[in-house]
Amino acid sequence: MPELPEVETVMRGLASQLEGRVIDRAELRRPDLRFPCPPGLAARLTGARVAGFRRRGKYILMRLEGGDSLLLHLGMSGRIVIGPAGTIPGLHEHLVLRTGDTRIALQDPRRFGCLDLVPTASEDAHRLLAGMGPEPLSPTFTDAALSAALAGRRTPVKAALLDQRIVAGLGNIYVSEALFRAAISPRRLAASVAGARAARLVPAIRETLTEAIAAGGSSLRDYVQPSGELGYFQHAWKVYDREGEACERCPGRASCEGIRRVVQSGRSTFYCGRTQR
Repeated sequence: MPELPEVETVMRGLASQLEGRVIDRAELRRPDLRFPCPPGLAARLTGARVAGFRRRGKYILMRLEGGDSLLLHLGMSGRIVIGPAGTIPGLHEHLVLRTGDTRIALQDPRRFGCLDLVPTASEDAHRLLAGMGPEPLSPTFTDAALSAALAGRRTPVKAALLDQRIVAGLGNIYVSEALFRAAISPRRLAASVAGARAARLVPAIRETLTEAIAAGGSSLRDYVQPSGELGYFQHAWKVYDREGEACERCPGRASCEGIRRVVQSGRSTFYCGRTQR
């Protein structure tokens, strides 16, 4: 599933093509994805001017003049494809927007994404956004706030950080990477990540996400940028998907058992057992 850096990259690609422009025509090619799409969605989008964009966690909000926002989630396999007006339709296209000489399509083979309309003034009250934790790149995400959110939690810190109520937008890849940078074991109880550990973890999360966004995200099986280009942060992974390799902190096999892989809550976790405590 695309995580915060990939969603941010997609949002920026959409903004570069749509912000300030009028949607000449919108086509909705099925009535539902993960949930039913709102009635009259295509009609509401057709002729609307795009006022701006916002990302909340892994959700994109396209704000329309007139007070509505299109809420978009890419799900497990969704992607946005931007091309010239004459682009040949691809497979599994469910929403197509046309503006001037540009064609924008939402492709989602597994249909785990979703589309909805929400009043712009009450975006954060939407059932999918209400209750989400702070944005990890915002000033409200501090070591004190993280310590408070993790207090009393008896789950491993890796699982806690995937809980969108703790912090918004994090996923499997970037949690593994941030915990490595902070030298914190993913198996450590969440409640024990406070004080100095939280003070290491918060900047590690920020740095990981900022570098990933600058790299255009990580290109996995389903994700490429809207332009069709690949992100390249996967080449900077320090632990994720590197089972058995020596970690960069351990000088040689004599002192390194290699990066380990364990399964937590049904997901692969990668870490260095020697340097992450």
